[in-house]
Amino acid sequence: MEKFGKSQPVKRTEDQRFLTGHGRYMDDDIPDNALFAAFFRSSVAHGWITALDLDAAREADGVRLVIALDDLANAGIDTVLNAATVSNRDGSQAAAPDRHMLAKDRVRFVGEPVAVVIAESLTQARDAVELIWMEIDDLPAKMSVDAGGEVLHPEAPDNRAFDWGLGDEAATEAAFQCAAHTVSLNVHDNRVIIASIEPRGCQASWNDGRLHFAYGGQGVWAMRAQLAQKLKLEPETIRVTTPDVGGGFGMKVMPYPEYFCAAVAAMKLGQPVHWMSDRSEAMLSDHHGRDLTSLAELAFDANHKITAYRVHSKVNLGAYNSHFGQAIQTDLFSKVLMGVYDVQTTYMRVEGFYTNTTQVDAYRGAGRPEAIYVLERVIDRAARELGIDPWELRRNNFIQPQNFPYQTATDETYDVGDFDMVLSRAGEQTKGFTARKAADAERGLIRGQGLCYYIESILGDPSENAKVTFSEDGTVTLYVGTQSNGQGHETVYAQFLSDQTGVPMDRINIVQGDSDQLPHGGGTGGSRSVTVQSTATLATIDVMIAAFTPYLADKMGVEENDVTFDHETFRASGSNLTPTLTEAADMARADGRRDLLQHEARANLDARSYPNGAHVAEVVIDYYTGETWVDRYTVVDDFGNLINPMLAEGQVHGGVVQGIGQALSERVVHDAQGQLLTASLMDYALPRAAEIPMIKFTSVPVPSTSNPMGMKGCGEAGTVGALAAVANAVQDALWDHGVRQADMPFTPHKVWELLNDGPVAAK
Repeated sequence: MEKFGKSQPVKRTEDQRFLTGHGRYMDDDIPDNALFAAFFRSSVAHGWITALDLDAAREADGVRLVIALDDLANAGIDTVLNAATVSNRDGSQAAAPDRHMLAKDRVRFVGEPVAVVIAESLTQARDAVELIWMEIDDLPAKMSVDAGGEVLHPEAPDNRAFDWGLGDEAATEAAFQCAAHTVSLNVHDNRVIIASIEPRGCQASWNDGRLHFAYGGQGVWAMRAQLAQKLKLEPETIRVTTPDVGGGFGMKVMPYPEYFCAAVAAMKLGQPVHWMSDRSEAMLSDHHGRDLTSLAELAFDANHKITAYRVHSKVNLGAYNSHFGQAIQTDLFSKVLMGVYDVQTTYMRVEGFYTNTTQVDAYRGAGRPEAIYVLERVIDRAARELGIDPWELRRNNFIQPQNFPYQTATDETYDVGDFDMVLSRAGEQTKGFTARKAADAERGLIRGQGLCYYIESILGDPSENAKVTFSEDGTVTLYVGTQSNGQGHETVYAQFLSDQTGVPMDRINIVQGDSDQLPHGGGTGGSRSVTVQSTATLATIDVMIAAFTPYLADKMGVEENDVTFDHETFRASGSNLTPTLTEAADMARADGRRDLLQHEARANLDARSYPNGAHVAEVVIDYYTGETWVDRYTVVDDFGNLINPMLAEGQVHGGVVQGIGQALSERVVHDAQGQLLTASLMDYALPRAAEIPMIKFTSVPVPSTSNPMGMKGCGEAGTVGALAAVANAVQDALWDHGVRQADMPFTPHKVWELLNDGPVAAK
C-alpha cells in the first residue's frame, strides 16, 4: 500500500450539486414549524444602558419570546463567553473582563446584541425589534490603539489588555548596539471584514430532552462542548451538525452570542428556532481581522547577515477579548517570527488594547500572515537601504537545507526545507521585469515588482478520528472529524481513500459535520484538514487491513503472516484468492462477520509541517490617477507531496485573492463616534474578478517528515504570502518617486496622494 496519494488533479465531485443549486446551506432546510430570531443591537459604540423596555415587543403580533441578559441568567445559563488570555511580560495575567451573551448594563461597540426576539415569521421578529426602546447615557468612544481614554473595562484601567513579550530582550539590544547596520520600518496591517459568501446562521431544536443544534461553522465538537458548558447540559444530550458552509476563513470557528440565544429559545419554546444574519449585520457583529501596527527592526553584520530582529506591535482587540483574540498576534504570530531566516537573537513585544469596535480574531492565516507581512516588509526596506538586491539579501540569510530539522528562536522545529531551490524557480518564472517596466514607462505607467518568501505553521488539533463502514449496496462511507467550508474535502478524502484501498472513488461517501457520528473531531482551521484527516484515514486503513487479515488467511488456507495487501488486493503465496477490500467485505457480510464492516481509528501528529514558498507580484500604477492593479502574479510553493494538485492550486488562488483584496482595497472605517462606515458591500471594497490577474502556480515539493504522506498544509498559504508581495511591489514602484512609507490598502486616492506629496513630485 502506498504511503501517500497518487497526486492526481481529480475534479471536485461536490461541485456538481453546488453549481446546480443542490447545495444545502443553513437557509435551505428550515422546518415548517420553525420560529425566527432577530436581534436588537446597540446603535452606539459606548454608553450606559439606563432603560430597556421590551414590553411592546413582547406584545407584538407573532412574537413568542423576547430575551435579554437577565432572562438568560434567570434560566441558569452561564452567560459569559469564553476567551483565551496570555501572560504579561511581568508574569501577571492579561485582562479578562467578562463578555456576556447579551449586553450587561453597558454597550461597547455598534452592533453589540442587547436582546433577541423570537417570532412566527422573520418579518414579525424584525418588526418587533423596532418596538424595543433603549435609552443610553453616551460615553466617549475609545478609538485609538494606545493607552488612555475612556475606560472600557475596570480590569484594564488604561485600556491595555496585555503587554506580552517573547525572546531575549537584553541579547537583542546588545546585538543592535554592535551591529554594522540597522534598519527599521513602521508597518500598518489594516483591519478587514471577513465577508464570507454565506453569513453566519444557526438553527436549534429541543426534543425529548435532547438539543439538536445546526450551524454554519468550522467544527461540531468544540461547539457541542461550549453548548454543554454554558447551557448546563450533558454533552451526550447535544447533537451538533453542520450543513454545507459558504466560507469560514477562521471567522466561523468560535461560538457567538446568537448561537446560545437560539438554543435557549428553542429549549424554552419547544419549537425549532432559526437565525440567519444579513450582510450588514454580519459586518457589524462577525469578528474582524488584522488591525495592528508594528515597529520592525533588523540588525546586520558587515556581510549583510542578519544578527538580530525585534518587533513591537500594538494590536486592536476591539471591545472585548474574542475567543482566540489575544493569542493571534502573540503566540500565533511568534510561530513564524523569523520566517525562513537563520537568526537566533530575537525579541518580540506586543501590546493589546481595547477600543469601541467589533472584536478582532482569526482570519485566514491567523497571526502568520501578520508576522510574515511585517518581516518581509522590513527585509525589503533593508535591501533598499543597504543597496542590495532583495532576492540576494534573502538568499544570503536563508536557513540552509543541511540545518534541518531547525530549531527557531521561538522554539518551533521546522522539519525540512530548501528555500533557495524554491526561490530560484520563482526567479526563472519572473524574468523580463526590466523590459516590462521600461515599456510601461513609455506609456506613462509605473511598474513595480515585489517579493515575499513566506513560511507558515499548520495549526489546530494534531489528532483526528476517522471511521469507515461497508454498506450492503457496495458503497463505503468515510466519516471524518474535519469540516469543509468549500475547500473540496469530499473530493480529496474520497480520492485518498480510493488511492490507498482500491475502492472506486464513485462508491465512497463522505460524512462530516455530525457530532453523533464520531467521538471527536478537530474541525477545519490552521491548514490542518487534509494532513491530519488523511493521517487518521491511514490509521483506520491499517486497522481495517489488520482486522481482515486473519479472516482472509483462514479463507486462503495460509498463515496470517503470509497475507499482504498491496496493489489494491489481498494476496498470499500459495493461494489463488486475490480479493479486493470490497470483495473481502462482501465475503464477511455473507459469513455474518459484521464486526469486519466497520473500522475506526484515531491518529496524532507528533509534529507540525511548515509550508513555504515565494510570491512575486508585479503591479502597475497610473501616475495621474493613482489607480493600482496587479498585472502579474507568480507563486512557487513547497507544500510537500500533493494529493490533489488542482485543489491545492485552488486554495492558493483563493488565498492570494484575499491578500490582494486587503492590499489594494479592503479597509474597515469607523468615524470618531465608533460608527462603522463600511457596513455594506457598497462601502466595503472586496476584490472583483476583473481586478485579479491569472495566477501562475508551481509546486516544488520537499516532502515533510512530520506525517506519513509527506504533506504540508496549503489552505492559508496564499494569504500569508500575498500581503507583502503586493505591498513590496507597490513600494518598489513608488520608491523612485520619493515615497518611503507606503501602507495598505493602496487605493487610488491614497496612491495619488503619495505620488503628489512625495519629494520627487514636489520638485
